[in-house]
Formats: sequence, C-alpha cells, structure tokens
Amino acid sequence: MQTEQTLRLELKGLSKQYPAVKANDRVSLRVKPGEIHAVLGENGAGKSTLMKMIYGAVRPDEGEIRWNGELVQVASPAQARLLGISMVYQHFSLFDTLTAAENVWLGLGKEITLPEVTARIGKVAATYGLDVEPLRPVHTLSVGERQRVEIVRALLTSPKLLILDEPTSVLTPQAVEKLFVTLRQLSADGCSILYISHKLDEIRALCHHCTVLRGGRVTGEVDPTKESNASLSRLMIGSEPPELQHKAASAGDVVLAVQDLSLPKLDQFGMNLQGITFNVRAGEIVGVAGVSGNGQQELMAALSGEDQRAAPQAIALFGKAIGAHSPRRRRKEGLHFVPEERLGRGAVPILSLAQNTLLTRTAAVNRWGWIGTSSVRLLAAHIISRFNVKAGGTQAAAKSLSGGNLQKFIVGREIDANPKLLIVSQPTWGVDVGAAALIRGELLKLRDAGCALLVVSEELDELFEISDRLIVIAQGRMSPSIATKDATIERIGEWMSGLWGDACADGAQGPAARALSANERATASATASVPGGHHADVQSPA
Repeated sequence: MQTEQTLRLELKGLSKQYPAVKANDRVSLRVKPGEIHAVLGENGAGKSTLMKMIYGAVRPDEGEIRWNGELVQVASPAQARLLGISMVYQHFSLFDTLTAAENVWLGLGKEITLPEVTARIGKVAATYGLDVEPLRPVHTLSVGERQRVEIVRALLTSPKLLILDEPTSVLTPQAVEKLFVTLRQLSADGCSILYISHKLDEIRALCHHCTVLRGGRVTGEVDPTKESNASLSRLMIGSEPPELQHKAASAGDVVLAVQDLSLPKLDQFGMNLQGITFNVRAGEIVGVAGVSGNGQQELMAALSGEDQRAAPQAIALFGKAIGAHSPRRRRKEGLHFVPEERLGRGAVPILSLAQNTLLTRTAAVNRWGWIGTSSVRLLAAHIISRFNVKAGGTQAAAKSLSGGNLQKFIVGREIDANPKLLIVSQPTWGVDVGAAALIRGELLKLRDAGCALLVVSEELDELFEISDRLIVIAQGRMSPSIATKDATIERIGEWMSGLWGDACADGAQGPAARALSANERATASATASVPGGHHADVQSPA
C-alpha cells in the first residue's frame, strides 16, 4: 500500500544525447502525490525532452524512472497511460481530418464507444470551462481551440500524473483561471502535475515546487510562492529580461487599407467576416485583440493571400488593390506574414532550417529555378545568430527545435526580410521571457524603421506593451481603433463582447456589431481582466 512518503515519480540521473546537443544531462527530479511541480527553463533547456522521456515518447540513454517507488521502463505513451501518466504536448498531436471527439477516442480504451466519448467530452468541457465542440474537424480549429481539445483528452484519462507542456500559451485569461481551478482540484484529489510554463505569474500562483533547468542540467530547486518574477527569471536565464526601448510613434502613409471586407465562412464551423474596415500606417503597430475563434483565422487568411476570395479592392497595399493576389505576389510587394501555427504552416517539420528559409525567402533561387545552397545556409546562419536560436546548425530539422526556438527562427525569418508590412499572429507563443522580450524588441525596431505591423495576439499585456493602436475583432466584425495610451482593460473587454456602438474602424461609419451571448460576454470580460494597470479614461474615436 502506498504510504504518504512514497514519491509518485522519481527520476535519477536521466540523460538524453542527440547528435548535435545533449538535451538532458543527469537530471534528477522528485514529485510527491498531489504536488503541482513546475519545471522552469529557457527555450532549449531540455524541459520537453524530459517530459517526453517520462511519457515514453523518447527513450533515455541512461538513468532510471521510479513510479510509486517501483523501477519502471516506460517504453511508449500507451504504457505511460496504463500507468496513469497523461501528457498535453506543446505541439499538438491531433489528426487534422478527424473530429475532436475522434481524436480523443483514439487515446482511450475501445470498450467505450464514440457517442459515449462525445458525451463525456461535453461534460468535462462544461465542468472545467473548456469550450470544446466535439463534432468539429480539427483542421477547422484555431490553435487555442486545439489546445483545449488536448487538455480535455488528457483529463478524460483520469490521470495520476498529468504533464502539461505550455498548456496556457494560447488560452484566454478566463480559461486559464478555470484550468487552474481544475488543476487545484486534481491536486487535492491526489493527482500529481508536472507543469511547464514560461509565464512566471502562473507558476507562482499555481505550483508548490519548482525545478530549474539550464542547458539540460538541474541548476536549482525553489518554492515558487516565495520567489518574485525577477528572481525566477534570474534562475531561468541568468538575468532579468531587458527593458523594451519605446520611442514615440511617427506614423506615416497608409500601407494596408482594408475596406468593407466581407467573406462567407469556408465551412460550417468557421466565422463570417462582415464589413471589416481598418488601416495600418507606416511606422506603427496595430494590435488585434479578441477571444479565440471570432474571425482571427479568417482575417489572417484573407490578408496573407491564403484565401483569395475577397474583392480585389477590399484589401489595398500602398493604394494598390491586392485582394486577389497570391501570397507569393504579396511578398514581392512587401507583405510578410507569420502564421499562428509554427509546425506545418510556419515551417515544414522534416526540412532543415536552411531549407525552411525558402518558404518565404527566395533571393537564393535564380530565374532558372536553381538554388544557391551556400546562400541559403548563410541566410539561415544569420537568422540563427541574430535571433539567438538554439539549434544544431542550419541543417537541423525544424521539428528538432524547441517550440520557442522554432518560433524565434520563423519570426526572425520574416523580420530579417525587411518587410514593408509585417502581419504576425501570436508572436511570442511558447517562448521564454527573455526570448519574448527579444521578439517584441525586434518588432519595435522594425516599426521605428518605418515598417507597418499588424499583430494578432491572445496576450492582452503583450498588445498593450507594443501596440500604438488597438482594434478588436468579435463575431467577425471589427471595432473602432483606439490609441493604446487611451485604452483601458475595461473598454477592450466591452469591445471583445462586440459592444462598440455604431462607429466603424478608423472613423468610418458602419453597422453596429451584433451583441454576443451572455456567456460570450462573460468570456470576453474575463479575458480582459488581466494585470496591467491600464486605467486611463477612454474617449471613443470618431
């Protein structure tokens, strides 16, 4: 019988060597029953590899794993689940062509039927405040919605140890708080939790213990409740993140003009875009806020050229209609784009970093189609160096990088192109505090150099930190724009509920946004309830 002193999980001297890097070097870790244990470290510190070894997805080179005091060999995720170990990956492990319910069903015993799984998903989602539509195909889901599916799938296994790798990276603050309630309840019921996050406030609020990794080695163990964000940052990256250098915006001519952009949804689970109108000027950052699933995906597809159904004049670049232009033609005209999903859209997983530069950077390809391989490698090496990407060289496969390092590479690839217009979705998803500061600093430098930037983010704090103006998308409609210095969290929360009256973006007149349901209003209101201190009085724009 398990005693109170028996550890739920104990790692002793776990190591994993890859060809280019030693991901883990004699790592030891102890987790008690019911303990919420944080694993903290900068991008590339070895956190995800360590979790994958516990879950059986990666085989350790040396060391041992003890489960409830007994030595075990976790040979596969299936065996891990039999032991009572469940994991939510940072990079999702979902089949795009299957529904959310079918994806969940795959990880459960076949003694339960698909209709039963569908019903259980609905109950778990409602109980824990995780909005999941079981019958939706995964390919129609946003990143935030996919993350919720992964979390629900893990919870349905009734785990004894739940491993969460950046579970809140694209969740709204309201969803995060509900998830924390769930995790605290699981902890009280005896479930142990290994929690990986770069959000230091979350770790301090939620976790009982914290193990710090740096360069694949354990460098410290602390009680996070007794630490500050600054002290945790120093433990993680050796210093506090640099202060962003803000300069007064000097907006120039209109670079991007979107006028009455209306598009019917491509599938039954999408969102109609209705009368979207706004502009972005040279030398400014316009931030787009909104609850996930309110049309962000559809808007980004229309602006990037992935969706070319828009009327040509609905999207203009430097006054030239581009609504029907392909993504390649838009890039030639100065528009670069960073999608929210890095693996599969921002980068091809099996291709090298050098090869992945060719997705959007084609200067090394001559007019006959020949690729200058040395030029490609030099470009990749430059991006790696400039953005401090930890990788096994230019020939390292994209999938071999940590999520944060791959994000730095993809964002860096587009920033380094010196675009005239940069559209970025979720720029700091899953990156550590130092890397987030680096990316935000580079975006500000690009703005100061005269580039126009449109930034879509689930992080309201991020938008307030770097944006010159804010707009909100709700139910496929766009709010007025407001100067960030005049904005408040409360006003943005109202707008995220669709409540902005009859004024249309950038001062034009247009139809009022449809009011959301009571539940949607609550979500938006809670989403906007984040720390920040933005309390200036707001005047509605004309």
